[in-house]
Amino acid sequence: MTDTEAFLRTARRVVTDEARALDVLADSLDEHFAEAVHLILKATGRIIISGIGKSGHIGHKIAATLASTGTPAYFVHPAEASHGDLGMVSKGDVVLAISNSGEAPELANLLAFTRRFGIPLIGLSSKPESTLMKQADVHLLIPSMGEACGFGMVPSISTTLTLAMGDALAIALMKYRDFRPEDFRAFHPGGKLGARLSTVRDLMHTGDALPLVAANTPMSDALIEISQKGFGVAGVTDAQGHLSGIITDGDLRRHMDGLLDKTTEQVMTANPTTITPDALAEEAVAIMNDRKITSLFVVDEAASGQALGLLHIHDCLRVGLG
Repeated sequence: MTDTEAFLRTARRVVTDEARALDVLADSLDEHFAEAVHLILKATGRIIISGIGKSGHIGHKIAATLASTGTPAYFVHPAEASHGDLGMVSKGDVVLAISNSGEAPELANLLAFTRRFGIPLIGLSSKPESTLMKQADVHLLIPSMGEACGFGMVPSISTTLTLAMGDALAIALMKYRDFRPEDFRAFHPGGKLGARLSTVRDLMHTGDALPLVAANTPMSDALIEISQKGFGVAGVTDAQGHLSGIITDGDLRRHMDGLLDKTTEQVMTANPTTITPDALAEEAVAIMNDRKITSLFVVDEAASGQALGLLHIHDCLRVGLG
């Protein structure tokens, strides 16, 4: 067997072992998981996550996932908790303590603090008879299935199961709270994810930037508006400001013969494709790609199609969509 074959064989065994362990975890979830969710939902404060070593690293991720999905949470290092950070834990909070063995000595002061002040404690461990689980109000038990290294020394299966349990908690809470993409966006304004969750309102052009002309405007004036605003289109509005049509480059080509003798209503495409300001910009990109157009007028459907803005494909490309 070559080195490459050996490496791949080991890697596939590790992934397979962890996948099997996740199946066991899924089958083992019971009313204790529901108790943990209910306990967190009743909290008037924050969810405090704590753990040492690899459990601590996983705890950081669980805290971040909870916080980004509508459950206020942060990580408290158990050693720092013993040197003043216990002051970060207060009435109304819920503590989620993580220890695969359930015997991490660094957690002792935090556990004692929760018992002394009546702060609900959720224990996450693979050992039901451990100190942590005996102290905890609610037990989240992960299957004890060894580790992928084969001799129980390298946290791998246990950390995968702990991470999955944290994800399950976060998403169960998110679903219960009806946490929506627009809520998610508030916690993820930056990067590619922030771009995907941008709304049309965030990117659209408004006010004097809008290329709008009234119905029955001479096409000579409409052409000036199209040229000055620089989007290659103009919206046609009625007396109440409702969008009734759009003039595009294609409309101009179709009516080239005698164009300057015509009015906007004679040239425009009626009932154009539009979008609402609260729609996701990603949805607008999909519409533009599907229709093979480069602009969408933004309208207020509650106000019978009042023209509010214009979104151009370049605006979406600038923030990483498209």
